[in-house]
Amino acid sequence: MGRILLVIRLALRDLRRRRTEAALLLIAILAATTTLTLGLVLRDAAGDPYQSTRAATKGPDVVANANLAGLTELGKLATASGVTEHSGPYPVIAGKLEASGRTSDVQAMGRDATVAAVDQPEVTQGKWVSDGGVVIEAAFADSLDVGVGDSVALGGRSFKVVGVAVTAAMPPYPGASCIVSTGCINGAIPDDRNLPAGLLHNPGLVWLTQADVRSLASDRSSLSYVMNLKLADPDKAQAFVDRSGGDHGGAMPMQTWESILADATDLAKDSQILLLIGAWLLGLLAVASLSVLVGGRMADQHRRVGLLKAVGGTPSLVAAVLLAEYLLVAVVAAAAGLTIGALTAPLLTESSAGLVGSAGTASLTWSTCGLVTAVALGVAVVATAVPAVRGARSSTVSALADAARPPRRTGWLITLSARLPVPLLLALRVAARRPRRVVLGVVSIAVTVSGIYVLLVLNAFLADQPGTGAYTEAQVAVLRHVLLVWTVILLTLAAVNAIVITWATVLDNRHASALARALGATPREVTVALATTQVLPALLGAVLGVFPGGFLLFAAINTITGGDSDKATLPAPWQMIALVLATVLVVAALTSVPAHLGGRRPVTATL
Repeated sequence: MGRILLVIRLALRDLRRRRTEAALLLIAILAATTTLTLGLVLRDAAGDPYQSTRAATKGPDVVANANLAGLTELGKLATASGVTEHSGPYPVIAGKLEASGRTSDVQAMGRDATVAAVDQPEVTQGKWVSDGGVVIEAAFADSLDVGVGDSVALGGRSFKVVGVAVTAAMPPYPGASCIVSTGCINGAIPDDRNLPAGLLHNPGLVWLTQADVRSLASDRSSLSYVMNLKLADPDKAQAFVDRSGGDHGGAMPMQTWESILADATDLAKDSQILLLIGAWLLGLLAVASLSVLVGGRMADQHRRVGLLKAVGGTPSLVAAVLLAEYLLVAVVAAAAGLTIGALTAPLLTESSAGLVGSAGTASLTWSTCGLVTAVALGVAVVATAVPAVRGARSSTVSALADAARPPRRTGWLITLSARLPVPLLLALRVAARRPRRVVLGVVSIAVTVSGIYVLLVLNAFLADQPGTGAYTEAQVAVLRHVLLVWTVILLTLAAVNAIVITWATVLDNRHASALARALGATPREVTVALATTQVLPALLGAVLGVFPGGFLLFAAINTITGGDSDKATLPAPWQMIALVLATVLVVAALTSVPAHLGGRRPVTATL
């Protein structure tokens, strides 16, 4: 117990002494854990409005529909084992609704004026159905821009809008379920393909009286019927469907409340995929950032390691102290990431007009907390273990001396750099001293640029979506918010990486830089050399981030989501060139300050 307490006290004291580095560590891990939490809990938060709607409308556990030939079998479901309540069967007819100068496919359901035991839509404006009046599903009404008092045409007849309502028996428009025998299709239709005759495209839902629906039918065979069922155990809805043979391809299709919930939160699923991909990208950046920061801190703590070993600390104790610092930061980052992610998730979900209420704070399950904490600790361990063990195993005498690290001399590099200007000469030799750090810098920039490349593709794709039926304008706005979160966190962590790498390079080369100045190099030349050491890897990383990094990441996203890359517009050549140049300029600007500070340290104090 005393050993553990000693390790924790030493780790906390070191974190207090180096608060800036501790803050950078926290930011790096926090970015990854927050994004991962968002991805894991977003769909749960998005499901809250549906659950509220389900409670307010006496939502069904199973919705079954059939044509005229299956009406008898449909009616038998009311007395099936496990069914406690039902409403219907109600007649439904496919048609076209004209409103606000637009014509849309629609499913018109006939209902009673009295309150139903199951699925009684909640009227948000106006009143419930009456003869000659129509009630429109809220998201559909919002899309059509119609309200109570407006007139619409349905089946060649004029109806007055008497109400707007929401239901839990069907996902909101434009993802409504198909309850007519003619069939439906949702989403965008390619320009070179035509719909089969009678098939509805992105149909909306309206309610009329049963008499009005039957008056629109040319004959009884054009009507379909729907029944809403309440079960004794809602969690066994899918088992009831399987037992009743109600798969979507059968003569009597059925849909469970779980599948309706999944369809109602389909947008959150798309957002979730984007956030999870972003989380893994940020995880890679966090590993790169921590690896460099740990290496820089180890160089700065070399003498402290010697002191610990000189007073009796074993290599395992020294390694435990060095590792504990980062594990403590990782635990704090995991807790903060879980909290921020759960509180932020509702802001990235659509407040649909077709549901009651808005997204609430997502509940954190043990599996979510465990996964996020494991990722945070994993990032810390992967980045820290090797440098910590190497530092702990170093010689006590050499650690106390804290002598400059002897450079690796490569003949061809010396010959090449000797003919270059002083800043480039110093830059090449600084890079040659830490080749692994250069590789981490290249990888960090490549990951960032590949992420930005995909963001450009997705942004162009979303710009073409409103009006195609795949996403509404509100849904596009939500996905843009998700992309904005991804962009801000990605760029923030990339900026932290650039600063961390430069500062680690400054610390690691403080003796070499002081010696170069003692031999005649000016502070400006040393500053330019330190900045150039980061700019050259940034240029290479930016090029690799565009190709093949960006192409491979986009292909991976398409594979995961089942998307069609032919529908996406890839960035133009000028955009890719501008991205590479902008990356180099931003890295140069970010690294100039720590390089300037490092290049102007007093020579005598350093040597």
